[in-house]
Amino acid sequence: MTAEVATALALAFTVLAASVRAVWRARHASVDVRPRAWRVIVLLLAQAASAALLYCVLFPPAMHTQAGTLVVATARADQASTAGLSPGERMVALPEAPALRGAERMPDLAAALRRYPATTRIRVLGAGLVARDQPAAQGRALDFVPAPLPRGLVALWPPQQVQAGRRFEVGGRAEGLPGGSAELLDPGNAVVARASIAADGRFRLAGTTRGAGPATWRLQLRDSDKRRVEDTTLPLVVEPGATLRVLVLAGAPNPELKYLRRWATDAGLSLDTRISLGAGMQIGDAPVAFDAASLGKFDLVVLDQRAWQSLGAARRAALDLAIRDGLGLLLRLSTVPDGADRSALLQLGFTATPAGSAREVRLPAALTGVGDETGNDGKALPTLTRAPLRIGAIDASPLVPDASGTPLASWRARGAGRIGIATFDDSFRLVLAGHGDRHGELWGTLFSTLARARGTPAPTVEGDAYAGQRVVLCGQRGRAGVDTPDGRSVAVLIDPASGPGGCAAFWPRQPGWYVLRTSPPAQPGDEHRLSFHVRAAGDVPGLQAAALREQTQSLAAASAPATAGVAATPGPRWPWFLAWLLSSAALWWFERSRAGIGHAVTAASRR
Repeated sequence: MTAEVATALALAFTVLAASVRAVWRARHASVDVRPRAWRVIVLLLAQAASAALLYCVLFPPAMHTQAGTLVVATARADQASTAGLSPGERMVALPEAPALRGAERMPDLAAALRRYPATTRIRVLGAGLVARDQPAAQGRALDFVPAPLPRGLVALWPPQQVQAGRRFEVGGRAEGLPGGSAELLDPGNAVVARASIAADGRFRLAGTTRGAGPATWRLQLRDSDKRRVEDTTLPLVVEPGATLRVLVLAGAPNPELKYLRRWATDAGLSLDTRISLGAGMQIGDAPVAFDAASLGKFDLVVLDQRAWQSLGAARRAALDLAIRDGLGLLLRLSTVPDGADRSALLQLGFTATPAGSAREVRLPAALTGVGDETGNDGKALPTLTRAPLRIGAIDASPLVPDASGTPLASWRARGAGRIGIATFDDSFRLVLAGHGDRHGELWGTLFSTLARARGTPAPTVEGDAYAGQRVVLCGQRGRAGVDTPDGRSVAVLIDPASGPGGCAAFWPRQPGWYVLRTSPPAQPGDEHRLSFHVRAAGDVPGLQAAALREQTQSLAAASAPATAGVAATPGPRWPWFLAWLLSSAALWWFERSRAGIGHAVTAASRR
């Protein structure tokens, strides 16, 4: 039952009860005060009329007016775009819009729609509708005439997840920079990547991270004359990669092992190294039992060829069992293995056959992140030496190919783990030639692919965050709070309507780095931390303009069709209220007057 029906029934019952009471009192009144029939009829009609007028006050009848279009000016709307309004169109300007001739200022779109209820179509001019006005536009016919995007960066696609020591890629799109270029600068302000801006404005850059933690990179855009047009911060949260536990066994010290250990330390890996010196002597960490239980504490085992040969059948069986349980294995081969080693490799699913002599090869452009054989600083990339053997497997996948596409390393799954074989042993040349980032990229690819898989769900921040605007934090469980740059701690409440996503809203007041802390209910002592960066309110205007345009275009695409002709809207209440007030006052006066009472009785008594 609707509110209109319920109100009508209540008023009808009230009028009926009042009418029965009035008739009953008239019939049972004494002769000297008994009302005449016409008085009773007037009272009954007046009560019904007063109730009907009260209903019209509460629910005014609809007015059929000519349907019209509401022209809404937003930010960056100009006078030219608002010229030439058609009959029936009215123009309003939202708070973000500039001063426009003929536009009526409104605090928001909802207020404008209440001011002009006959609106059946909305035409938005300028940058688009902000989050405050988007709910009011839903369910209405919407046209959008966007303003041109500003010159500079209008789209940025940062990496979703960055791990220490790994290569990452960042893409974007620039507006109004034909023949320009984009540069990626590391936290030390060194240019690590440079790319030309394509005809459609797109570009892609690559870099390599080092230590874990929040890091502020920079992205610069230059025009065709190499003049800097925009300098934008690129905040990255470099994860430590869940601190991989790596066991390295080497048959002898060598430069490859030296620089591998240095990279692993910089990347935050937990490295356990044992280097054999011959005659039963070794250096490094304390030895542990080489069994399934001990190997289960590691995520990856790295063996060179001499260490592999010295394992023996029992230790190889224990290693194979640990691999089937999820352990990763990287085997570095630098020479052609003998018959016994080839049989052991065959049990792991690989074949190793001689392939002539060792060859000098180069890394591919896809791995180095550049389009030629030089680094971003112009230094030539050194060649690596491929071992004189060919590794094969029915289900093997290439892990690191050379420039010709021939795999320098391959891997295959075995049980829950993975096994990889690398046929190079001199990647340290990259570091000596000044390309330490390429060296870290190479080993980061090997380690992340082969290491034990571990699920680490973490909270996320949806979209870019700006000071003064709502930020959506998802993936939370239990209690959550945010640490602000000025040292305050703000609690956030998870919205129950977000379901398993566990989302909460947060309004940052200032730019800078924030830290989201979450404590799972099942593990109150296990606190998860996520650093996220908040830009200043006016930072990168092109990104904000492009996001606003995309949101408004989505509203326009999903809008309902406009209704032509006339529109039915609720009429004004004040005329009905005035009529009800006058009729109620007249009824009150008439009930207290003596009009129509006792006249017939007096005439009869005279006779």
